[in-house]
Amino acid sequence: MSNLLRSLVLTTFFSFTAPILLLCALLWGLWLLSWVPWLTSLGETGVSQLLQILTVFGAGSPWPGLLVIGGTCSLVGGFFDLFNFCLYQDGRGE
Repeated sequence: MSNLLRSLVLTTFFSFTAPILLLCALLWGLWLLSWVPWLTSLGETGVSQLLQILTVFGAGSPWPGLLVIGGTCSLVGGFFDLFNFCLYQDGRGE
């Protein structure tokens, strides 16, 4: 049972942090792209669009939107881990 709990905690942690790091890296990369003279409009448009998407998920603020996306991915990752555990406990997965 401790292996299940350890696996579930690690899966939910990495499923939470991966989309947050990905979105932050994308936001940072678009912001850096806006400093390139011939790509300024592309970078600024990308930053504003990404912040607008995060604002929709965060009910008016981008930071709660980032946490909502991370929490949802964490929940789905935990469900997949539990499904995998239950599948191999019954012997159907082998």
